[in-house]
Amino acid sequence: MAHPAVAPVLTIDGPSGSGKGTISRLVAEQLGWHLLDSGALYRAVGYAAGEEGIDLSDAEAVTRCAETVKIRFRASADGGETRVLVNGHDATDELRTETAGAAASAIAVIPSVRQALVDLQHGFRKAPGLVADGRDMGTVIFPDAAHKFFLTASAAERAKRRYKQLKDKGLSVTLAVLQREIEARDERDASRPVAPLKPAEGAVVIDTTGMPIEVVVAKVFAVVRP
Repeated sequence: MAHPAVAPVLTIDGPSGSGKGTISRLVAEQLGWHLLDSGALYRAVGYAAGEEGIDLSDAEAVTRCAETVKIRFRASADGGETRVLVNGHDATDELRTETAGAAASAIAVIPSVRQALVDLQHGFRKAPGLVADGRDMGTVIFPDAAHKFFLTASAAERAKRRYKQLKDKGLSVTLAVLQREIEARDERDASRPVAPLKPAEGAVVIDTTGMPIEVVVAKVFAVVRP
C-alpha cells in the first residue's frame, strides 16, 4: 500500500458520462498533477486481450494480459483528450468505443484482473500529486486520498453526453439504446460483489446534471482550496 507521505491524491469517482474524465483532466492541469484515467486501464486490458485473440471469459488468460500489458498516458499536443498508448500503440480512439466499454465492464468483475491493476494504478502516484478518475479510486485504490469526489448525473443526461461524444467521432448511435446500455451498466457496477460503484466515505457528491463544466471545476476547487 502506498504511504500517504508519498504524494497527495485527489480522487474523482462516478458512473460513465458523469463528466469525471473531463473534470479530472482540467483539475490535474490546473494543479500541475499527474492524471490516472483508471477506466482507460480496464479498456486497455480489454483491447490488448482482443488484439491477442483472448476470450474475455477466460479469467486466467485475461489476468496474464493485465499483468504484462504496457499502458502509458500522454498529454495530447493540441490540449485535447489524453492519448493512451497500449503496448506502444496509440489506441485512444479504439478505447472510446462502446465495444471497449463493454469489454472493460466484463473484465472488471474478475478479482484477479482487478488485483493486477491495483499495483499498476498505485504506480501512477508520483510527486507533485495525482488526480485519479474512476469508479473505485476513493473506496478501494486510494482510500487515504486527501480529497474525494463523486460525480453523478441522470441517466438521460449521461446518455445525451455520450451520444454527442460518439456522434462527434462520426459513429452511428441511437440515444435510446445508449440510455439502456448506461442503465444496465449502472446496475451491473452498483451490484457487483467486488468494489461496487458507490461514493467513498466522506466524498463530496456533485450532481452535474445541467451543470456547465467550469461550475463543476469551481466546486472541486472550493473544497481543495477553500
